[in-house]
Amino acid sequence: MITISQATSKDIPTIQAIAHQTWPLTYGSILSSAQLEYMLDLMYSDNSLLEQLTTKSMFFLAYEGKTCLGFSSCENNYRNNKVTRLHKIYILPQAQGKGVGKALIENVIGIAKENQSDVISLNVNKFNKAVSFYKKLGFEIVAEEDLDIGNGYLMEDYKMELNL
Repeated sequence: MITISQATSKDIPTIQAIAHQTWPLTYGSILSSAQLEYMLDLMYSDNSLLEQLTTKSMFFLAYEGKTCLGFSSCENNYRNNKVTRLHKIYILPQAQGKGVGKALIENVIGIAKENQSDVISLNVNKFNKAVSFYKKLGFEIVAEEDLDIGNGYLMEDYKMELNL
């Protein structure tokens, strides 16, 4: 059985460990190793995660027993709209296809509804196989975005939304 719990600052090492295990597999054929390292440091350093956890983002961990299998993060009232933004969702490779991602998404849907959001939005790399996962859960592509993340790197993304 998958259980979901809200993360705190003491869970930063767990979040980092999952990110460092999943990112090379998820993005290794999409991004250069230099961009991969740059983005991991930008988004998953101790300071970055602490700031995310203590400002607007909520992180959630998915467990089977005492083993953490993945995490998500979301933000309500994204850009002062009735939108819940799914910023991150990563599942360990050995746990993919076992309902962990779906459980984390269902958790975000519950949070969005409690917050009276109209939409859940996310960005996903155009070449990420997760695009089909999101489509299966009802998300639709609403735009394409190229986002400059510094150091000469772009994120080439789809913006996807799920109407609630």
